[in-house]
Amino acid sequence: MDQILSVCSGIGGLDIGLTNGLRRVGRSPRTVCMVEREVFVVAVLARAMQSGRLDDCPVWLGDLRDLPVDELPRVDWITGGYPCQPFSAAGKRLGDDDPRHLWPVIFEHVRALRPAGVFFENVSGHLTLGLDRVLQDLASCGFRSAFGLYTAAEVGAPHRRERVFVLGLDDSGSLGHGSDEAVQAGRDTAFGSSPDVADCNRRRLEELRSSHHENRRDEGRDDACRCDEDVADGDESRLEGRGQPEPERAHEFPTRPGCPQRSDEPPRTVESGMGRGAHGVPDRVDRLRALGNAVVPQQAEHAFVDLWKELTRC
Repeated sequence: MDQILSVCSGIGGLDIGLTNGLRRVGRSPRTVCMVEREVFVVAVLARAMQSGRLDDCPVWLGDLRDLPVDELPRVDWITGGYPCQPFSAAGKRLGDDDPRHLWPVIFEHVRALRPAGVFFENVSGHLTLGLDRVLQDLASCGFRSAFGLYTAAEVGAPHRRERVFVLGLDDSGSLGHGSDEAVQAGRDTAFGSSPDVADCNRRRLEELRSSHHENRRDEGRDDACRCDEDVADGDESRLEGRGQPEPERAHEFPTRPGCPQRSDEPPRTVESGMGRGAHGVPDRVDRLRALGNAVVPQQAEHAFVDLWKELTRC
């Protein structure tokens, strides 16, 4: 059984995507611990565990820096959507200088726990700030890594939610035993443990950066009323060569704002004309914050399987 440690868990979307993806490639996953510091979000995780949507496991309610790693059971996978504020275009993009920058903490846990695989998620701004360091750090520990930019629309969702996903598989058998000098030497290889892997990852990063910049420059039109099939069609032409969304999954998502609702959907919440309020919606601010940081499970599953096939060539 593949035992998973989930860090910066949020409301569990990435965890659902990873476990479903592992099952699709023939593995038997189980989450053994989650780490989250927001009380409201932990309550959401607890309800998801009670309903069976997530594995029943302890949740460390606190700072990731204080996680007692030496008390954890065996960990085969580490997954998480570490804070995006250091890289997001919506913020100051301070990178390493942002106090919310947690990648160095996660990397130390990776070195200490020596998992067989890692699966991470972040915003598209990570392409131009910080992702190269993540890939170099993983390479320094013997990981083969693959990464890509994926949208929720690829799996039929009525919105884009463009995200970077990184999958790493350890083949070295020496994870966690490297000295600081070995880690720095691994970083100096830039993106991979061999020249071929390094060149491939470097080219991909430059291509994604260029593609992302062009897409952002061309997105001056209003997409608010585009329906599901229009979004999917737009992504098909942009993401040539990638597996296309499965049509039968489109019904799992609500229709976009401005599009007619289906008969099976519950009525939409109508906001007050005064703004900043919605009658009968408790914990509204916490909900919006949790959803804003959330990962679409089907998107994460699609990304994992796609990157797994690339790394394992199957």
